Amino acid sequence: MTDSGGPREESTALGIPCLTARPNTERPITVEQGTSTLVGSDAGKLRRGLASVLDGTYKKGTCPALWDGKAAERIAKILVNGSP
Repeated sequence: MTDSGGPREESTALGIPCLTARPNTERPITVEQGTSTLVGSDAGKLRRGLASVLDGTYKKGTCPALWDGKAAERIAKILVNGSP
């Protein structure tokens, strides 16, 4: 559980459930494709989310495309070649 941005991204990349105590996110892909769920300050949502993590029914999520740890390689290639 977090209210911060970094853990949402890391949990998505690692496939670990993440309950986010915020009403919104600047990283919607972590909710749409990843393993984060926005629970805000709703105690019921938090309880249901925790229960689904503990009983193994929490969503699996996927790691978004290009979250493969090779961004530096792609950027260097663009800088050297002028295009992707």
